[in-house]
Amino acid sequence: MGHRYQHLVFGDASATRRGAYPAGLDTPDEGPQQVTDRERRMLTDAFAFHMATVTPSGWPYVQYRSGPRGFVHHLGDNTFGFADFRGNQQFVSVGNLEADDRVALFIADYPLRSRLKVFGRATVIEGDADPELLERLSVVDDGRITARCERSIVIEVEAFDWNCSRSVVPQYTAEQVRERVQPYIDQIHGLQDRVADLERQLASRDQT
Repeated sequence: MGHRYQHLVFGDASATRRGAYPAGLDTPDEGPQQVTDRERRMLTDAFAFHMATVTPSGWPYVQYRSGPRGFVHHLGDNTFGFADFRGNQQFVSVGNLEADDRVALFIADYPLRSRLKVFGRATVIEGDADPELLERLSVVDDGRITARCERSIVIEVEAFDWNCSRSVVPQYTAEQVRERVQPYIDQIHGLQDRVADLERQLASRDQT
């Protein structure tokens, strides 16, 4: 747990419940934590995450964001970005970010039971303001994103923390399930072929 994260999330009320301030709060805030390869992989391998922004009334607004795996791009150092797809035209998250750039992300890898919390500051960049960036964010490893991409959202990570795996229920995508059951399907097909072959041999014997 980095000092920056602790300074951002812990306060007097949580400290009172803990009985003392978490280790690190007695040291100066040293600024943004440096993202490592572990956090970079978690973000760029994700196909979904939850994003919280701050509403004008001060309430948190949480939105589910998803796309093809790899839709979150590492743009260098602590900077990440993704294309904002055309949605229901409410523009709640985008509007919130224009007034308050603070953002929090929750990313989970359910098969591995790992989860990452990220705090940062986001910039909304319209497509016509930087078409080259939007084009870059509209492409993933296996091709171009099919959804209509209207703008770029770029996040400068300030802090992050990894949660423990407690209470994380493993979940798998259809693709992951297919990968895991494919060996058994292949085995069943092999056995079916073997049974069919034996049945033909028995039928041939009966005819003689």
